[in-house]
Amino acid sequence: MTIGNLMRLLSDGEVHSGEQLGEALGISRAAVWKQLKKLEALGVEMEAVKGHGYRLVQRLEPLEGAKVVAHLPASARHHLARLFIEDQLPSSNEYLRQRFQQGAGHGEVCLVELQTAGRGRRGRTWTTPWGQSLMLSVGWRFESGVVALEGLSLAVGVVVAQALERCDAAPKLKWPNDVLLENRDGELSKLAGILVEVTGDAAGPCEVVIGMGMNLWLPEAMRAAIGQPVAALADVCPHVERNRLAADVIAGLLDMLATFEARGFSAWQAAWNQRHAFEGEPVYVLQGNEKYEATAGEVDASGNLWVTQAGHSRRLAGGEISIRRRL
Repeated sequence: MTIGNLMRLLSDGEVHSGEQLGEALGISRAAVWKQLKKLEALGVEMEAVKGHGYRLVQRLEPLEGAKVVAHLPASARHHLARLFIEDQLPSSNEYLRQRFQQGAGHGEVCLVELQTAGRGRRGRTWTTPWGQSLMLSVGWRFESGVVALEGLSLAVGVVVAQALERCDAAPKLKWPNDVLLENRDGELSKLAGILVEVTGDAAGPCEVVIGMGMNLWLPEAMRAAIGQPVAALADVCPHVERNRLAADVIAGLLDMLATFEARGFSAWQAAWNQRHAFEGEPVYVLQGNEKYEATAGEVDASGNLWVTQAGHSRRLAGGEISIRRRL
């Protein structure tokens, strides 16, 4: 029995007795109790209703391939080679990298309920409880080299923002790879992170895996453990449909990837700058061990961020550089 089977039984938010769960899963009540404890250790908030059973504090919508595909427009279905939905993986990006090694991967999408070794930029981990986030990876093969991929992660940010706007959210984009949203305290905080990994010949062809992790719901205990302001989509869109949102993001990414090589980032430049979180604001620029003050400008047609430092313009070209709002 997988934890996913148990989570799907509990996902309706109703109370289920240990006996009912055991019968449905073909295990003993004691085994059910052990699995429930595992869920709590994974950050899933459970409530014991005395004399009746257990229920999730937060009702969930498990990912379902048929629902995701049903929401995809014809253009996205055309580009989609294969859709994987996994209960648990170390990393959905690694899963698709392995698919490329096997001669597949192009046009493939992997959605996962729980990642045990997910990571973002600069090696940071990305952890959320089972079923309470949107974590996906998309594989794409480009015939051109790495230079043709300039600004790709920013174009991904635009696609994700556009999908969120259809949920009546108002996201902002933080250069180079973050999607921000006002949290419950009104602070502009990280909602989603983007990680683009490229393998292959610098002159082409090359294989790209785009990973994205987005907080949909965040339990109080996890917010406290993160130790910095974070946002979850349910803070502003409590009734988000998870499978529909997944389809919107996937459709946007597949359509963008199909034309990016020919159009370049310039086709998404204006849309990114319209959602720029810090344009004209004082920021800190962190590059290696260096930290300096600057004023953020716009991004250019190659996805570089221009800043003004001590009266001089300076171009930031991605890599291991990040910016922070200077309060």
